[in-house]
Amino acid sequence: MDKSNIWVYSDKIKKHFTQPKNLLDDEKKYKEDGKGIVGNIKCGDQMLMVIKVDKDKHTITDCKWKTYGCASAIASTSILSEMVKGMKINEAYKLSPKDIASKLGGLPEHKIHCSVLGDKALRAAIDDYYKRNGMEERIKKEKAKIVCQCMNVTDLEIEHAVLEGTRTYLELQEKTKIGTVCGQCKPETLKLLDKYIKQHFDK
Repeated sequence: MDKSNIWVYSDKIKKHFTQPKNLLDDEKKYKEDGKGIVGNIKCGDQMLMVIKVDKDKHTITDCKWKTYGCASAIASTSILSEMVKGMKINEAYKLSPKDIASKLGGLPEHKIHCSVLGDKALRAAIDDYYKRNGMEERIKKEKAKIVCQCMNVTDLEIEHAVLEGTRTYLELQEKTKIGTVCGQCKPETLKLLDKYIKQHFDK
């Protein structure tokens, strides 16, 4: 049997890809409490997510989405939309790609970045809900720290590179140009690289 034709995804991923849940059919008619859009269709994946919130119980009552993306992006967002229903909004805000991949029964390592799109869109929708309701203080802004002063590369860029499949210092240099001038940032870079690999991929 040709191993290249073997389906490498779990049955749960296949189910959510072939029969995705909570697709947004009519964006104009849907009366959302929060809306998030992430990604860029020109570069590949783009995700739109909308939520409805019970303002008294602070829970998400409904979540719908649509995406231009691969099977992993579709499956991970489908299961995420199921996960957050009935969840406290502050708990939903903390969901990570690792949580989504675990719920799916695992994703191929090079496809983990597809689940990043869903959780980013969810946080964007929650942020939008907070803005609409005068709760901007609850929005968590990512604070980037510059690791490579020469090339202005941040810790967030290193983390995003790891999520997109980077595993070695050389691969990181090719992607971000980090450490290609004076090289003084290499020790800290290696520590961060190891940290993010363990954080997102070690079980």
